[in-house]
Amino acid sequence: MAEKVIMLGNAAIARGAYEAGVKVSAAYPGTPSTEISENLVQYKDALYCEWSPNEKVAMEVAIGASISGVRAMASMKHVGVNVAADPLYTASYIGANGGLVLVAADDPGLYSSQNEQDTRMIGRAAHVPVLEPSDSQEAKDFMKFAFEMSEKYDTPVIIRTTTRLSHSQGLVELCERKEIEDKPYARNPQKNVMMPGNAKIRHLYVEQRAKKLIEDGCTFPINKIEWNDKKIGVITSGIPYQYVKEALPNASVLKLGMVHPLPKKLIEQFASEVDILYVVEELEPMIEEQVKSWGIPAIGKEIFTIQGEYSANMIRRAVLKQDLELKPAANAPARPPILCPGCPHRSTFSVLKKLKIHAAGDIGCYTLGAVAPLSVVDTTICMGASISSLHGMEKAKGKDYIKNWVAVIGDSTFLHTGINSLMNMVYNQSTGTVMILDNSTTGMTGHQDHAATGKTLQGDATWAIDIPAVCRAMGIPNVVVVDAFDIKELERVIKEEVAKDEISVIIAKSPCVLLDKKTIHIPVVCDSEKCKKCGMCMKPGCPAMTKKEDGTIFIDDTMCTGCGLCEQLCKFGAIRKVGE
Repeated sequence: MAEKVIMLGNAAIARGAYEAGVKVSAAYPGTPSTEISENLVQYKDALYCEWSPNEKVAMEVAIGASISGVRAMASMKHVGVNVAADPLYTASYIGANGGLVLVAADDPGLYSSQNEQDTRMIGRAAHVPVLEPSDSQEAKDFMKFAFEMSEKYDTPVIIRTTTRLSHSQGLVELCERKEIEDKPYARNPQKNVMMPGNAKIRHLYVEQRAKKLIEDGCTFPINKIEWNDKKIGVITSGIPYQYVKEALPNASVLKLGMVHPLPKKLIEQFASEVDILYVVEELEPMIEEQVKSWGIPAIGKEIFTIQGEYSANMIRRAVLKQDLELKPAANAPARPPILCPGCPHRSTFSVLKKLKIHAAGDIGCYTLGAVAPLSVVDTTICMGASISSLHGMEKAKGKDYIKNWVAVIGDSTFLHTGINSLMNMVYNQSTGTVMILDNSTTGMTGHQDHAATGKTLQGDATWAIDIPAVCRAMGIPNVVVVDAFDIKELERVIKEEVAKDEISVIIAKSPCVLLDKKTIHIPVVCDSEKCKKCGMCMKPGCPAMTKKEDGTIFIDDTMCTGCGLCEQLCKFGAIRKVGE
């Protein structure tokens, strides 16, 4: 009997890739997709997996591996697909030699993202088939099906997941790895070199491929009808299928495993046999719009929201008009996101706040510098945009305008796309100041390595990119490295660099406190007799510190990491290390 285990959706995707005989995997960490690669690395004896510097590179690595004849994949979150879109759209024309799969994790509800985005729409625009599993077992099985489909139809395939699937657990049956013989490589410029003359011919192939998939999709095992009471019929896919089965257990359901292109004849058959048809899909009305365009009456976004995650209760209210009694919310205190105790970014932002300097922000832990009490970060757009947007401000308003601005970006994000933005500042003669907050990790997604940490995803020691040397190599005259916790020196450097009429880079360097497992962190205490109740130490908003009723400061030694920030801020010597 095959072994069954409970697996996270992302772990099941990794297991499916392993069982399918994947030999190359590339990714950039991004919630909710990160754990796919973190689980794949346990199979490193059977396959190669890497953290790439960004999603575009990851996609290109997978495409190259596919062209050479092996099964390959790339994984990323939904906004990463935007970065990877350039090679993805062209890979649709090239097709696949070895199977080629992109796993894209969408985030309905914006749990850890700057926008809601529906990757099914990108699949449709790029003419790439999209599969959507609804539980962990399907996550594994659909990966195997996707590689078979990719090779049969000469196409990349997108596996679209969502946060709820990626981070929920389910029972999964384990199978043996299938060792796939490498496909032979033969030089074929007409297929693999996408110059206009070749692309025109391949576009015709892509259109014929789509027609074939529409026809064959009607018999794919991943598209199936579950007949029940025909008074209500529901077309659905992915995690919403689970909500439909809970809310409408007696309804007939057409469960679509392939959500693009849609199996038209199967949908027409299903619709013709039910009295009333609903389309239940999170985010965009992609299925609904196509169904209605075929003249099939259906109810969808008239009663369902286009925003956020769905639930069984939401479907009951919308379809059955049940006035469900909602339980009152627990009387729990609000817990907004906050930088960890001992985070070096808090130290940097406290200095910027003191100097009344605005920060153009980026994607990472340091985005939390936008919220009180720090309130320093004014903008956050996408990876690498802090530097480009600061450049835009200068070109719009002049160099004097940005004398009280800096761009802040993390070390991983700098290597992702910030490096290109900095090149642009140099090339187009900006004079702004860029602060690289180097905590030696990709922090927000769970401490993954990157090109400057000296360690690969597979655990091998490697060359660590020297970020200060890279900046100097661009021709930047002022590159200063400073300890993020030396607030006097940091203040001096920031004042000096923003006043210059030439481009500057300040690298505020200190490792993420959660990474350092070897150092014994000695907490600090506050001497209530020396405390003047001025509140200076409270300004950075460290969660380890609270004010007592008498106005003196209490420091929770179970949270304090002894970073020394509050100790430096106290002018009266009231805060000291335990034992001093």
